[in-house]
Amino acid sequence: MAIAAADHWSSRFAFLMAAVGFAVGLGNIWRFPYITGENGGAAFVIVYLLCAFCIGMPILIAELMVGRRGQASPPEAMAVVATESGRSRQWQWVGGMGLLAAYTIEIVYAVIVGWVLWYLFKAVTTGFTDVDAVNAAAQFTAVQGDTLGMLFWTLVGLGITGLIIYAGVKDGIERAVVVMMPLMFLLLVGLAAYNYFAGGFHAAIDWLFTPDFSKIGPDAVLAAIGQAFFSIGVAMGGMMIYGSYLPRSISIGQSALIIVVADTVVALLAGLVIFPAVFNYGLDPAAGAGLIFQTLPVAFAQMPGGHVFSVLFFTMLSVAGITSMVGLVECVNAWIEDRYGMPRHRSALLVIGSVAVFSVLSILSYNVWVDFSLGGRNFNDTMDYFSNQILLPLGGLMIAVFAGWVTTARASRDELWSMSGMSYGLWRFMIRFVVPPALVVIFVRGVAG
Repeated sequence: MAIAAADHWSSRFAFLMAAVGFAVGLGNIWRFPYITGENGGAAFVIVYLLCAFCIGMPILIAELMVGRRGQASPPEAMAVVATESGRSRQWQWVGGMGLLAAYTIEIVYAVIVGWVLWYLFKAVTTGFTDVDAVNAAAQFTAVQGDTLGMLFWTLVGLGITGLIIYAGVKDGIERAVVVMMPLMFLLLVGLAAYNYFAGGFHAAIDWLFTPDFSKIGPDAVLAAIGQAFFSIGVAMGGMMIYGSYLPRSISIGQSALIIVVADTVVALLAGLVIFPAVFNYGLDPAAGAGLIFQTLPVAFAQMPGGHVFSVLFFTMLSVAGITSMVGLVECVNAWIEDRYGMPRHRSALLVIGSVAVFSVLSILSYNVWVDFSLGGRNFNDTMDYFSNQILLPLGGLMIAVFAGWVTTARASRDELWSMSGMSYGLWRFMIRFVVPPALVVIFVRGVAG
């Protein structure tokens, strides 16, 4: 079933806000600044940008191209393009891998977004006054031990996502992202500006932007490749379904460039929001996921205006989390509409409802089932390994092969009409000869690790 004209983005701005919102998630807001500081600061940023433009961007262009060419959900879009190119419809299974990756990620991700919403509620109602390291750790442990509390806030996040999906592409997703994403950008800039005067800003600048090329080795390069690939949000179906809503008049190449640059700028701005407070109050910059929920509340308790800062910070994180969830759910929702001819409102309820049910397993893995493991991994670790180490790199590899070797040059050139001959030739070379070997390395390293 082809995408209806009414389901296309009304403007390039709306599409860009949706795509950047999908790409920018909780993981790269805290992980990118941390991994940058640990791997040579500005030197790592340079390597990351090379990887983002040489690996992430070619796949992003490929996904958008296949989505718009196929005018359907990821599996059907790949089947349509494969048939047009004289190949088997069985390539639809690559699109199916993207949907499976999105669905498994969403099951675990919805719980994390629930934590963010819960902490936003805490910030608004009580703040983090008098919270020290011991109290913050105890508070986070209590959150993870409260099954009903986690379920409630997970359902709140899924409910907001469901309402956006339920309303449709223009009335739901588009209306939400054209408000939420500019709001997130404004909050990021405002919080970074606040930190400039609050202290710790110069230490954060040194952490993020002082180049240390001695730290750039094979591990740092692999970390940059992985970060570039995963943070842009490819091989999850979201970019392909968003591409199917893209009018032909909009340039895919220019849009992909803006998405990659915006994703990187947001990640660096997040570093200027998080790390000044960390350094100013002598906290641990290597706290990982705990940085958000255990370390920063201690900073909020000590800084002037910490109550307001915490509310704005968790509002920004909530926007990042919800817009990513929208993209993860929408690609699965569109496939159900395609495959079963189901009305959007029913398919949205089905997808959100099933994710909610499976999210209970993720919630229980933090408390009741914390000691239960399969092959040394609990449920959340298994879902993370299956999606991030297997489905995403393997799916990205197959998309690159499909776009570079299966799709005819005539079809891809027709969709990438706005590219100059040189730009198109460079993209086709990268997607055929550079991206696949890089993703093979990521896949092998992930499975072996």
